[in-house]
Amino acid sequence: MIQISERVTNLSQSQTLAMSQKSAELKAQGVDVINLSVGEPDFNTPDHIKAAAKQAIDDNFTFYTPVAGYMSLRKAIAANLKEINGVDYAPEQIVVGNGAKQALCNAVLSIVNPGDEVIIPTPAWVSYVEMVKLAEGVNVLVPAGIDQDFKITPAQLREALTERTRLIILCSPSNPTGSVYTRAELQALVDVLKDYPKVTVIADEIYQHINFTGSFTSLGAFPEIADRVVVVNGVSKAYAMTGWRIGFIAAPLPVAKAATKLQSQYTSNPSSVAQKAAEAAYTGSQECVEEMRKAFERRRDLVVSLAREIPGIEVNVPQGAFYLFPKVESYFGKKFGDKTIANDSDLAMYLLEEGHVATVSGEAFCLPGYIRLSYATSDDNIREAMRRIASALAKLK
Repeated sequence: MIQISERVTNLSQSQTLAMSQKSAELKAQGVDVINLSVGEPDFNTPDHIKAAAKQAIDDNFTFYTPVAGYMSLRKAIAANLKEINGVDYAPEQIVVGNGAKQALCNAVLSIVNPGDEVIIPTPAWVSYVEMVKLAEGVNVLVPAGIDQDFKITPAQLREALTERTRLIILCSPSNPTGSVYTRAELQALVDVLKDYPKVTVIADEIYQHINFTGSFTSLGAFPEIADRVVVVNGVSKAYAMTGWRIGFIAAPLPVAKAATKLQSQYTSNPSSVAQKAAEAAYTGSQECVEEMRKAFERRRDLVVSLAREIPGIEVNVPQGAFYLFPKVESYFGKKFGDKTIANDSDLAMYLLEEGHVATVSGEAFCLPGYIRLSYATSDDNIREAMRRIASALAKLK
């Protein structure tokens, strides 16, 4: 009998990918499903970035690269961070990975020892908790519901911190809520963290450029904690490059060196061709980024207005990313036929089977009572999806 390790057995399957798979299976059966479960821009990668990849192939950038990525790309990332966010990271502090997911996991595995506590404000992206499990750390979940715009307070943070805390993971703009911490809100958290010098901060800023507030503040920009902030970012969301798998950490040198050592043993470098494409993304025109941001903002306004027309749903106004995280508890206990909605997982499955719209349960993001909708799709799809959701929910009595 083949043994499967406990570290894998104890991991949960990504529910966002699982729901997307179920959606695909129904589509294969001929069911017209609108998939609002996946966090992927529906735009094509801009032409100048694709051209750079084609040129890279012609120029024979097809060999192994340094584990941490081409120095030209790391310099481009460092320059971009300096110009846009006002943060100083040397190229040697940049480690490019196979997507921001691996880059972030590299950081977690490089920092967390068994038994170390990791603070995760919730709702949170599905993989944070699982990465901490993989590192044998202890997840400390700090909930922030819709009444506080899904953002934790300094008092909550201070209460969660202990002598065993070694890491906090903060995502802004947020997946799954779209909430964005203001500079003042971040400063208030920094004022707490500066009293805990053993705590490292991972700032997941992958949605930085899909931001509707007119400004963005990186946690790496606060001098009080700058020497222990690991910034995570990449090209997937801003440049519609999800399949290219290029993300990075910008980190204190000891973390960067540790992440490079780790990556050297289990993936080596990311794709050479994708790296050259990413370099073109960071050094070329940024007009494409702004065009996509405007489209997402328009879709945000559309989905919020339509959601507010549905009885029993409570929504905030997301300030970034491309997600809506409505509160749906009012439907718990209701029935349709022989189906009873006991929780948000039941509701998400009901909406898929009855409304043919794929969403993700709030439980997947460690905050039950909600569902996540991705509006990274066309205006027509959004309108039809919200019509179907409204119709399906109206059947529940």
